[in-house]
Amino acid sequence: MKTIIRKNCLLKLKNMSADEYKRKSDCIRLRFLETAEFIKAETVAITMSRSTEVQTRTIIEACWKLGKNVVVPKCNPEQKTMDFKKITSFQQLETVYLDLQEPNPFITESVNKFEIDLLIVPGVVFTKEGYRIGYGGGYYDRYLSTYTGETVALAFELQLVDQLPIESHDIPVKKIITEEREIQCNKQD
Repeated sequence: MKTIIRKNCLLKLKNMSADEYKRKSDCIRLRFLETAEFIKAETVAITMSRSTEVQTRTIIEACWKLGKNVVVPKCNPEQKTMDFKKITSFQQLETVYLDLQEPNPFITESVNKFEIDLLIVPGVVFTKEGYRIGYGGGYYDRYLSTYTGETVALAFELQLVDQLPIESHDIPVKKIITEEREIQCNKQD
């Protein structure tokens, strides 16, 4: 079920024109930079976006201009864990599997999860309650199980659905920012 939902949404994302992608990414960036979560955060955890994901490079540049710390995940595929490392330049990244850009571990330092004020959680599909389907590795579900800071997802409206199959280990994000709105997600405790 999750595989079909993920595949359908990725197809919709791939069908977006370059102009539409840029315009919507810019709207999401501007909306995100005005959130209280972003303004208060000293350290922001964010992934390097790939083709169909909301553009994050310009968000990272905005963080640096404002003097915020930027941490990017380095994945460990054997354990399916992530280690966030501080970057101060895009030159500190290397391209690994699946065109993913990650911090070069030899020139970047790890940052403890309790030092991260805001975690931008990627995903393919989201509900308004903050539940998500990611890319299938479970990296973020494991990380979120012990993360206590703020969580925000950046998504295009077309990535929102009414419901998803939810499993016991799924942890919703607290807020979703789209090109049209800011959604405060309801906790389903």
